[in-house]
Amino acid sequence: MNARVAFSWLFAVLSTVMLGLAAGAVWMVPTLYMQRPLPWLALPAGWLLGKAIRSWVRPAGTGAALLAALAALTAALYVNLLTAAARIAGLMGLGLIDTLHTAGFGLLLQLAELGSAPADDLWYAIGMGLAALTAGRAARAKTGN
Repeated sequence: MNARVAFSWLFAVLSTVMLGLAAGAVWMVPTLYMQRPLPWLALPAGWLLGKAIRSWVRPAGTGAALLAALAALTAALYVNLLTAAARIAGLMGLGLIDTLHTAGFGLLLQLAELGSAPADDLWYAIGMGLAALTAGRAARAKTGN
């Protein structure tokens, strides 16, 4: 593998993680509004991430499917960490950023695990599968009128 291919994949992984973080942040808005977890949003998030990866990061195929599943996993993890941080911030009267820095990744991850139900993980897995399926398949060619 030459340096150009390695850099291309490194950039693709970095782009994938950034797309996943952005999707998790957007997913957090309805979660905060409804004041309860919304794991079923993994389905539309996965579909959108799959389309984004296929369109902007890698062409359709196995690589794009793996990257899309990674993006969906990143989004699900991030929304759960943000939800745990928002709960702590609300209970302790702290700002969200202060809570993220003070609590740290380990504590937020443990709180996210405690706050999730087994069915939530099923939604996340289906969302990851949908993302992979969407990114792995080539887009349909549009036909004329």
